[in-house]
Amino acid sequence: MIGIFDSGIGGLTVAHAIEHLLPRHSLIYFGDIARTPYGGKSRETLVRYALENTDFLVKKGAQIIVVGCNSAASVATDEIRKTFNMPVFEVITPAAEQAVAANKNGRTGIIGTRATISSGAYDRAIKKLNPDIRVFSQPCPLLVPLVEEGWINRRETKMILRRYLHSLKNRQLDTLVLGCTHYPLLRHLIQPRIGKKVTLIDSSIAVAMQLRKYLEEQSALAMETNEKRSYYVSDLTEASIQTAASLFRKNINLQLARTDHA
Repeated sequence: MIGIFDSGIGGLTVAHAIEHLLPRHSLIYFGDIARTPYGGKSRETLVRYALENTDFLVKKGAQIIVVGCNSAASVATDEIRKTFNMPVFEVITPAAEQAVAANKNGRTGIIGTRATISSGAYDRAIKKLNPDIRVFSQPCPLLVPLVEEGWINRRETKMILRRYLHSLKNRQLDTLVLGCTHYPLLRHLIQPRIGKKVTLIDSSIAVAMQLRKYLEEQSALAMETNEKRSYYVSDLTEASIQTAASLFRKNINLQLARTDHA
């Protein structure tokens, strides 16, 4: 069973991508809505949250962990791997690989939470693959709360996005990494504001593709399962229910998690 966690509902974009690419595999999702957003938290807090979330998924039967939160992935992946003896996937490395592969003019942009951008995780990952690529980063701290509130098409969201993307638009970018799994839900607003010629890299799809490749190499891709899918959240809101239904284009049963920390 594949276990996925995120700071809130944004990681459902990861779950959706995995369901699409791996329809025969079971998964369990945990969205920590009660403690979102993660982007402004300290490294120590993010590591603690990540370990607690992983423990919840493992106790529910997860055998593979996907860190669907860029903020947590940027600082806590190594700690998760040290603590839990199982495959752990994170969204940053595969997204960086796709950004480098798609880049043509040596100029890539990154948008993410303050925690993700300040960690420098994307910069390091991209420079490791191609040190000649110039990376331009922009923290976007207000976007996660806006998505969690369901303000996906509000005028205020459009105005804030335009403000965040203004400096990047003048950088002549070739690619832009959506360095938060909430951001694909704003893709329809981001693309016209950054420019139609800029290739958007979705970290949700990138990690799903990486996971599919791993299972294929392990000869587990075609393994039949009962396709059990469970979605847990640490707080249940009307906005989260509506956003999940909009993303999956069907009603999703979000269950309120009973955990030690939620």
